[in-house]
Amino acid sequence: MVVLYSIALHLYALLLRLVAPFVPKAAQWLAGRQELLPRIQAALRAEKAPLAWFHCASLGEFEQGRPLMEAYTSRHPGHKLVLTFFSPSGYEVRKNWPGADYVFYLPLDTADNARLFLDAVRPRLAVFVKYEFWYHFLHELRERQIPAICVSAIFRPEQTFFQPWGGFFRRILGSFTHIFTQNAASVELLRSAGITQASVAGDTRFDTVVRTASAPPRALPLVDAFTDDWAPVFIIGSSWPEDLPALRPLLAQYQEQLRFIVAPHEISETNLRLVEEALPGRVVRYSQATEATVAEARVLLMDNVGLLSQLYRFGHFAYIGGAFGKGLHNTLEAAAFGLPLFFGPTYHKFQEAQDLVELGVAFPINTAQELLTAFAPLFRSEEARLKVQDLSLDYVHDHSGATNKIMQWLAER
Repeated sequence: MVVLYSIALHLYALLLRLVAPFVPKAAQWLAGRQELLPRIQAALRAEKAPLAWFHCASLGEFEQGRPLMEAYTSRHPGHKLVLTFFSPSGYEVRKNWPGADYVFYLPLDTADNARLFLDAVRPRLAVFVKYEFWYHFLHELRERQIPAICVSAIFRPEQTFFQPWGGFFRRILGSFTHIFTQNAASVELLRSAGITQASVAGDTRFDTVVRTASAPPRALPLVDAFTDDWAPVFIIGSSWPEDLPALRPLLAQYQEQLRFIVAPHEISETNLRLVEEALPGRVVRYSQATEATVAEARVLLMDNVGLLSQLYRFGHFAYIGGAFGKGLHNTLEAAAFGLPLFFGPTYHKFQEAQDLVELGVAFPINTAQELLTAFAPLFRSEEARLKVQDLSLDYVHDHSGATNKIMQWLAER
């Protein structure tokens, strides 16, 4: 099975080489791994401080792991942090993050790469955030008796680990020293598969969003000017083209009563134009705006990255994108500000989204008409909106604290 796993990874890398001329992310993935191990070895050759290695698949996992990284370096000021990413969308945005001393792509998971990487890094601890179960890296960590933990993990019965043919993948999970899950159901699933080194800590993202919501707000004068007339603000976060058919009627019907801030998940000219076509003449791009032009627009189109978590404080309602495609994006950033949430139908893999729906503060929709129907009573009734706000804020604060639980476990080892 190890041979088949290795062949599959090499085929994946080959596929990326084939599509790289046409897919920018594939090209970035390959370029970032050119001479990667020699660069890592050179960067760390003279390093004498103890190192902790944190690995994140992409940007979302980085935000999930960030409170734990910051807590670790705060508690161990003499240690240094090595941060790796699998995806360009994480590495390219956070490669200069000052909280990490070294930031790299993760080499492809082969036996030689795992050995050479760990020879260079020599970590005291390895932390994998949520997903990313790499056989060779975890096997090598276990052989070297380096503690390896997985944090904010969540598991579902349909995953390969829990199928009769999933023995190889259960072995991967068995290489972890400990797995911290988001919920009790995940622990029970792991134990049913013979993985006993697991416990519930919760989701570290709650700690991130609580801190973001309570921190002094970042100065955003253009957004201040856009919202200066006190009209309710509807934030559309991490939208995909697949979300727009459900959103267009809402944008058209409420364009005189609401102001919309739209932050596409991927900033491309094609995606930006799709939003502009939804309300012709009423959209201004953030990079081209002035305080005078935003005051006249009804839609502020964010054509940059890194501001979305700050934008929710301006909002009264939020639509979170992705759930008409592969899966819902981060709902907690908006929930931490108490915004009623709307999103598409593909959300069941996300515990917090299920919780928010059950609480009655998030509203999954399948069509544009369902969105209009769900939105109208909350728009008409300030009392109803504020009730949602209170429930949402209570939920987020009640579920924070995962970082402290994990740090306590580490302190006892």
